[in-house]
Order: sequence, then C-alpha cells, then structure tokens
Amino acid sequence: MDAFFASVEQLDNPELRGKPIAVGGGELRGVVAAASYEARKFGVKSAMSGVLAKQKCPNLIFVKPNFSRYKEVSYQIREIFYDYTDLVEPLSLDEAYLDVTENKVGNPSASLIAQEIRNRIFNELNLTASAGISINKFIAKVASDINKPNGQKTVNPEEVIPFLEALPVNKFYGVGKVTASKMYNLGIFTGNDLKQKSLEELVILFGKSGAHYYNIVRGIHNSAVKPNRIRKSLGAETTFSENISSEIFMLEKLDKIADELERRMKKSDTKGKTITLKIKYSDFTTQTRSKTMEYFIQQKTEFFPIVKELLFQEKLSNSVRLLGISFANLNTEKRAPIWVQLQFDF
Repeated sequence: MDAFFASVEQLDNPELRGKPIAVGGGELRGVVAAASYEARKFGVKSAMSGVLAKQKCPNLIFVKPNFSRYKEVSYQIREIFYDYTDLVEPLSLDEAYLDVTENKVGNPSASLIAQEIRNRIFNELNLTASAGISINKFIAKVASDINKPNGQKTVNPEEVIPFLEALPVNKFYGVGKVTASKMYNLGIFTGNDLKQKSLEELVILFGKSGAHYYNIVRGIHNSAVKPNRIRKSLGAETTFSENISSEIFMLEKLDKIADELERRMKKSDTKGKTITLKIKYSDFTTQTRSKTMEYFIQQKTEFFPIVKELLFQEKLSNSVRLLGISFANLNTEKRAPIWVQLQFDF
C-alpha cells in the first residue's frame, strides 16, 4: 500500500487531502509512523523524530494514529487478495506476498493479476497500491518499490540477472544503512560488484548474511509464501515523554506495560517461556535482559516478579527513554514430535 496510514487518514478526513501529513510524531518525543507523499517531498520519513520532521516541513500536520481503523482496511484488502489465491503471507498491515502460480481466476499472467488487484483496491477502497512481480519473494519485494506510488514493476525470468546486477546495493531488501556503508567501503556499489565476491569472502565479511547476499544477487531465494506464519514473540513497550532514571518510576511504568502484555497474551491465547526486558537509554543504545522458565506462563502475577528481577539484575548505565516486556518461546510455535520406543515383555 502507498503511504498506508497517511492515505487512510486522508481518505477519512477530506480536509487532509493534498496536504503534508504525518501519522504520529506530534509530541516532543514522538516518532513519525507514516508520512503522506506530500510530506515526503520535504524529506519527511517514517521512523523520523517529530521534531526533525517539523523542521523539514514547517506546515506538516500531525495526526494521531488509529490502528483499529488501519486493521479494518487491511482486512478488507486481504479479502480482495483471497479472491485470487489462498497463498497470502502478510508482512504487516500494509504489505503482503501472494503466490499466484496457481490462482482462483485462471489467469496465467501475474502482472495482469497485480493490475486487477490494484484496480479493485482503488475502485472499492479509494486507496492506491504498488506491486512487484517476479520469480521469487526477494525480487518481487525489491521490484515493488521501483514504480511507487500507484505503479508496478515486473521482472521477468530473463531479466532477473541484469536487473540485480544493475541494482544499487542499498536497494537490496534487507541491506540497511550500516551494511550498505560497509559495502561501499569495500567497493561494492551495485549487484554486479557484489557478485564479484566469492561465497567465502562474503561469509567472512558478513557472517551468516554473506551466504544470503551470495544467493540473492544470483536470483536465488527459495523461501515459499507462507500463508500461516507462526508468531514467535509477543510484547508491549512504551516511550516516555521525559527520560527517567529512578527505578521506582520504572517499576510503575513496567507495571502498566505488564497489564497490556497480559491482556494481549490472553486475547491471543498465548503463553511463553522466555521473558525479556527491553531498555532503551537516553543515548538511544538498547539493552535486553532475558530469563527462560521451564514452563509456559501468561499471568502478570507469574511474570512480573521476573521483570523486577531483570530490572535490578545490574545497574542502569544511563537514564531511560523506553521500556518494554516481551515473551518468546511461545506455545504457538510448532514442535517436532518426540517418538518414544515402548518396551514390552515377551
């Protein structure tokens, strides 16, 4: 979806149409969750601080997020997807992979299916979407950004290698600013440059990700579209309007966060074994502290004593701007069956 949160706000509030808006970020320490294309022209981006966004665009209008509304629209969009295939893997509220190799409408052209889906989203919901079409998820993801907004890009099988060789490495999905900078220092600016490095070199330079880079630049990405992704963690966190340094105040904040986490755990019928405390300091460094139990827990009365223990585990290095609690090792994860040989007396 194109600037999804912002586009939904402009859809619901006609007075915002054609104006630079940012969802979230309005408070002193707020962060932009999404920016309209009118705001993006000024350099406003998601994850940017509200203060910086306002400096870049003095006329920027901040809008409080309405996630229940975004979820509602997201589900409507997915219902359109399901008219074409059941192989839909949502990445987030505004993005999904679709496998249309075999589809419900009998159309052999993925490009035409993408066009039809985009037309339906526009006609039925008055929103625009962009699409990438290719032989695997990685290339389709990269292609989806090429003709944004309200466009699509098809990379046919015979075009895959030339497309990837000419692609700047910072456009490779999964290559962030830090990795791109490291690649630049190594003289790697395009896919073709990346392709000159051997598998061994890339593993030495980038660890496990090196093998991934070696494959994707050759058009190899064997991940299937997974329609039923299993949740691997569940958490809640809060960013404070002012930094806090008192552990007493932190416990008060964590108490409220624990209430929200318990609510989410019960709503999704989820339990977990590993509890993690997330601490983001005023200098934006992040620390996590974890403990794994022998049994699944869900109740606040069970996990909050562990949170306290983790908080006082070691002295805090600075004042704190964010605290969060999360569960991993969930009961929703699939477990391999354990086969036991039964013994019989003869």
